[in-house]
Amino acid sequence: MVRAGGAASIRFREPCESEKDERHPMHDTPHTGTDRIPPGQYVTNKWPVLTYGETPRIDPEQWTLRIFGLVAGERTFSWREFQALPRARVTADFHCVTRFSTLDNGWEGVATREVLRHVQVDPEASHVLMHCYGGYTTNLPLEDFLSEHALFADSHNGAPLPVDHGGPVRLVVPHLYAWKSAKWVNGVELFSEDRRGFWEENGYHTYGDPWREERFSSQETRQAYQVRKRAKELGIVPKEPGA
Repeated sequence: MVRAGGAASIRFREPCESEKDERHPMHDTPHTGTDRIPPGQYVTNKWPVLTYGETPRIDPEQWTLRIFGLVAGERTFSWREFQALPRARVTADFHCVTRFSTLDNGWEGVATREVLRHVQVDPEASHVLMHCYGGYTTNLPLEDFLSEHALFADSHNGAPLPVDHGGPVRLVVPHLYAWKSAKWVNGVELFSEDRRGFWEENGYHTYGDPWREERFSSQETRQAYQVRKRAKELGIVPKEPGA
């Protein structure tokens, strides 16, 4: 399977039938109309600062972004190299798991697809783990990371990204809860399996779809049970002896 965006072209391993049934489908098309605001959210013009631990303060000239893991020849971008890449602009809503939403945010930076175009991604790669200054991590399926709306943002609404909101650079993945849009990013590690990040290890959902209200990891057990039950009904997964 080939997913292409702009000049980027990345080849993925085709999932087996059981993986197709269990994996989470990506829905990154912007929501509109009555479906625009996810359930349980309220709209605000404010942009609250929510951070666990100390806020890292990084001199842009010292900032780097490392791409490693399942790639042939890892790559580290300096600030100047990052700024020389083609620019991308995205206008998108922002949904925090704590239930506030801000609308029509203007993000500018570099598309995630553009960054990965500069390395050779192993076909076995299926997930990424974002690394950040300060030690924060969060996980994403590679497909979601490469959404056409996802980017590494260094600007918000026409101004440099404030440090409290992730400056100099944060990830933005608008179709997932905002904890997936990691602040102060400095690394992208590619894996052949899902590996949980900080909040995912501490009670948050491994995926985080706002329209499904995937807030907590306890929801995953119910979802997995329902998927496996349906797979058995369809004959995709064999029933246990005596079932």
